[in-house]
Amino acid sequence: MERIRVVLCDDHPLFRRGLRNTLEIDPQIEVVAELSSGEDATERILEIEPHIVLMDINLPGKNGLRITREVTMQNSKIYIIILTAYHDKEQLFHAIRAGASAYFPKDVDPETLLNAIHKVYEGKYVVNNQVMSEQQMAAWLLKQFEEMALYGTADEDAFVPLSPREMEILTLITKGYSNKEVAHHLGISRQTVKNHMTSILRKLQVNDRTQAAVYALRHGWIRLDEIDDEDEG
Repeated sequence: MERIRVVLCDDHPLFRRGLRNTLEIDPQIEVVAELSSGEDATERILEIEPHIVLMDINLPGKNGLRITREVTMQNSKIYIIILTAYHDKEQLFHAIRAGASAYFPKDVDPETLLNAIHKVYEGKYVVNNQVMSEQQMAAWLLKQFEEMALYGTADEDAFVPLSPREMEILTLITKGYSNKEVAHHLGISRQTVKNHMTSILRKLQVNDRTQAAVYALRHGWIRLDEIDDEDEG
């Protein structure tokens, strides 16, 4: 069985040492690198191509959430677990939105962390100690957007590679519309919707509608409140 390759990204040597000792308890986990600064962390992580990065948020040179966003946008096969001294609901939301697959305080129980690494390696998400599928995580993320009223808060220097029509379709997909419902809403054929969805998945380099919706939500491209207003009108 392939070992899970992990990179540690934290500026405190003693914490990294303790973390490495914890991970080495599990024979299926291999620590392949340690990074102490955020300055060139994105480039190093993309070069190393680990399965998982254990990431601190407050790093010298560059914020851990920014690194998380940059890495996951360029390589969706690299999973990020945030480990932070500051555990609060809003920071959890921003971590998951940036692309993290899990989020824990630094005093997390070792067994809990090891289990989370295995779950994340399998493509799951761990939020508030709850293991979630991608669909469940998308629903959780959507709920947080609603509670925090952050629709349309785009990432800094965001570039949206989709056409206006593709954005219309993706917004409706994020609302839970089927292809048939999208076609009816926009007055186009179902085949046209399918063609646009194929283009959307290709441009975003994702595999399905759920991943596309999550991608758009994370990067603040979609204003669901505008669609709500349109539906009510």
